[in-house]
Amino acid sequence: MMRDSGSPRVDAESDFMRARRQQFLAALAARLRNDTDDVVQSLSFDEVVEALGRRAEHYLGIKVIPLDAIVGSVDKMRDFDRRFRPTSAVSRQRWERLSRASRTGEDIPPIDVYQIGDYYFVRDGHHRVSVARSLKLDVIEARVTAIETFLAPVGIAARSDLELKYWRRIMLQRVPFTGEARAAVAVDDPFDYGVIAETVEAWATRTMHAEGAYMDKRTMAARWYAEEFAPVVKLIEEAGVRGDDERPAEAYLRVAGERYRLIRDHAWDAEIMDAVRHKGKKRR
Repeated sequence: MMRDSGSPRVDAESDFMRARRQQFLAALAARLRNDTDDVVQSLSFDEVVEALGRRAEHYLGIKVIPLDAIVGSVDKMRDFDRRFRPTSAVSRQRWERLSRASRTGEDIPPIDVYQIGDYYFVRDGHHRVSVARSLKLDVIEARVTAIETFLAPVGIAARSDLELKYWRRIMLQRVPFTGEARAAVAVDDPFDYGVIAETVEAWATRTMHAEGAYMDKRTMAARWYAEEFAPVVKLIEEAGVRGDDERPAEAYLRVAGERYRLIRDHAWDAEIMDAVRHKGKKRR
């Protein structure tokens, strides 16, 4: 509920001061918890698009969208925090003018946003979003442009998630896994995706030389998963050398590295797995 003293000017001033106080306390609490900036700072639209990969965009028209789903900005990440509270008093007059207009029932034009999955990023209307959240509103009217991405826009709650997404996208563009393979070849360390891409491409090169025939990227991805990855992961499971919290793809990379250090070859058999087993199970 909006607090109403009878003076829209006084109430707007109070609204701004309350929003600034809440932002300051939230930032202080984050520092005391040793949270990184990406926990409290709004997401950058450009960084999200770069991580996920941009495919297309189309205008959806004017819609009513939930304020809680607005998580980032196109160009004002430092002016507002994740909950769109102002981080300084630089634009106080503009903010209070909008607050007075909202309180007196003036028409407020729709904001402009980009939509990526269930998330929205403000192109124009940051102050309107900030005021609406301060006044405890649930929804806001917006002109929405939807962005289609190469990777599904999930698991991007913080900036730290974007690096993993970025390298996964690069890997999938080099090695276009689909279906079961796409889900199975996943790791937690972003740089492991580069190792996977190089491993698959090296395997394909050896296979093409051996067979004297060319394979395209999709064939390469499908054959490597079926002929190399899946059988080796099965051997790893049977040998009991996968760590308790180790993903199958992570176990594959580790065991493949141990194998090559042991025998300087790319073969797989029971003796190799036994030698790897003696090196011990991976524990994080």
